[in-house]
Amino acid sequence: MRIMHENASYYAFYRYIRLAYLEPMVPGEPAFLLVVLAAFATGALSAMVGMAGGITLLSIMLLVLDPLEAIPLHGAVQLVSNGSRTLLQRRHVQVRLLLPYCALLLPMGYLGLGVAHELPPTALKAAIGVFILIATWRPGWLRLPDRRTGSERTHFLLLGAAAGFLQTTVGAVGPLLAPFFLRLNLSRFGLIGTKAACQSAGHLTKLVLFGAIGFPFASHGALLGTMACSVALGTLAGTHLLARTDDRTFVHLYRLVLSCTALRLVLSPAL
Repeated sequence: MRIMHENASYYAFYRYIRLAYLEPMVPGEPAFLLVVLAAFATGALSAMVGMAGGITLLSIMLLVLDPLEAIPLHGAVQLVSNGSRTLLQRRHVQVRLLLPYCALLLPMGYLGLGVAHELPPTALKAAIGVFILIATWRPGWLRLPDRRTGSERTHFLLLGAAAGFLQTTVGAVGPLLAPFFLRLNLSRFGLIGTKAACQSAGHLTKLVLFGAIGFPFASHGALLGTMACSVALGTLAGTHLLARTDDRTFVHLYRLVLSCTALRLVLSPAL
């Protein structure tokens, strides 16, 4: 289907998609219960580990939703998840990293929308997975900028640009961001709070872009509202458990979850 290349506007494209979809899920359906429970569990996971919850939730949503529905709906739910983590860890958010990260989110997200249907998602996910594994276990191969050189803001400007583009194509970019935050020597609270703030800005940008082209968020109101409450409760539960986790255990758990998520992305074309 190449609707966009037939002089159709983004709005017309989503209007077509809207008519083609089945009716939105309603409370009581097994699929509805599945994604609501997944929202709670992945909200707690993200609050404890700082990542992996988003990509895990998206994977589950894709079991019962078309990708063109799952990606924007996932963004709405993740805005609540990351926004609640940002609020809970607001004293630890590093604004010096957040501001440059946000600078290019909107233009790069718009560019990503224009080419999303041309890019093979499985190939992109595999490439991101390989990148994550290298950045986590062999960071020297990437020659990442030294924090002492003053290039940290530029580094996060470029990271935000990459995330802005990919968030409208592959849907979840948390694993892409995670290795960079792991190298900042932040406390676990600073890492989770700052990363959550960056991702909140990204998801908000994604909602603005998908909303502008006519995605029918309102018709999924029951699902979004229930998932938002569920993920917020999961975030509270995970934050409570985070306070009981020591720094050494946290780093090991973070690396383990990061590596498992990366391997899943690499292997996704074969699954």
